[in-house]
Amino acid sequence: MSQTHALIIEDNARNVQVLGSLLSKQGVSHTDILNSTLVASALPDLGPVDVVFLDLEMPGLNGYDILKVLQSDPHFASVPIIACTVHANEINNAHQLGFHSFLSKPLDSDRFPDQLARILRGERVWERA
Repeated sequence: MSQTHALIIEDNARNVQVLGSLLSKQGVSHTDILNSTLVASALPDLGPVDVVFLDLEMPGLNGYDILKVLQSDPHFASVPIIACTVHANEINNAHQLGFHSFLSKPLDSDRFPDQLARILRGERVWERA
């Protein structure tokens, strides 16, 4: 069985480091994209992705723009795309626009392992910090 792999799309390097560390502790490898305008060009070179963590507020293309890009790519048809943002008030908008799940920042290191396991089992997780 291959290792679970996550895609992190986030413009803040510190947030990438925190999420990457949480994923690594769960045995999940990750690819990071810190510039949202590079997502579309990076997709053809990505290997299999099991879950996407997507920030909503980024310069260039925001998370909703990137969601549309990912939703139009057949490789991501069954991949859970998680809105991961400090803007907890965006939870309803994220739900209406088709995100699989929603985790507000700051991520809770005690709750994250269970949240991730549930997401990887296909459950939808909608939680604010």
